Amino acid sequence: MTLAEIETRGLVLLGCGKMGSAMLVGWLQDGVSPASVWVLDPHPSEWLQGTGVHINVDLPAAPALVLVAVKPQMMGAALPKLQALGNGETLFVSVAAGTSIASFEEILGERTPIVRAMPNTPAAIGQGITAMIGNAQASAANLDMTEALLAAIGQTVRLESEAQMDAVTGVSGSGPAYVFHLIETLAAAGEAQGLPSDLAMQLAKATVAGAGALANTAAESPSQLRVNVTSPNGTTQAALEVLMQEETGFPDLLKRAVAAATHRSKELSRG
Repeated sequence: MTLAEIETRGLVLLGCGKMGSAMLVGWLQDGVSPASVWVLDPHPSEWLQGTGVHINVDLPAAPALVLVAVKPQMMGAALPKLQALGNGETLFVSVAAGTSIASFEEILGERTPIVRAMPNTPAAIGQGITAMIGNAQASAANLDMTEALLAAIGQTVRLESEAQMDAVTGVSGSGPAYVFHLIETLAAAGEAQGLPSDLAMQLAKATVAGAGALANTAAESPSQLRVNVTSPNGTTQAALEVLMQEETGFPDLLKRAVAAATHRSKELSRG
């Protein structure tokens, strides 16, 4: 499948909330023609009206791709409406959390090419990371096209098996919330040491954002970057001796947090 096929046969976006909207904006900025995009959403936002995409109208007979971006609790009502497109040449790509490939095959047919993907919320500003895995019917070309489309919202990685998706959920899917909480608690700690609350929050936000950007672009590993800013017997070492304690520090705390999120993802996937 190529971008030319999408332009010719069409692309369907099932659900256009925050994640669907972020992807649509990226596609249109990358040159996908609005006339080749169909959006199905019971409550389309006003900004969609001016984009030139088709909104809640009849779909093309055999679209090149359907991207499923509805919330998991809406899946049961929304997906069966597209059942007629299953077992054909239409590729289905899901960014819905907690919905397995087997669940899609049960509704759409086991001969349907399907790719399951897990983005995270920084996708809303094009800084996300998405893990993806296809079923047996998803060809190499299907995966390449999916990766090209998901590049509109950030980085992509390919998984070896769908079983890894729960751990991905625990690390990158839920991970932004851990970082947001770090900002909250870092600012609160600064305030406890006498800083005004607004200044403490500004320092915490900029520090986390800057450190993340540095970690993402530097040639050194995060471990080496940590060493680089840790002078012997200095202030950073004093703090790290607290944060890196075996039972109460970051290593054990985050291991337990990610394990809890992974376990909950498995529970949700089983329904």
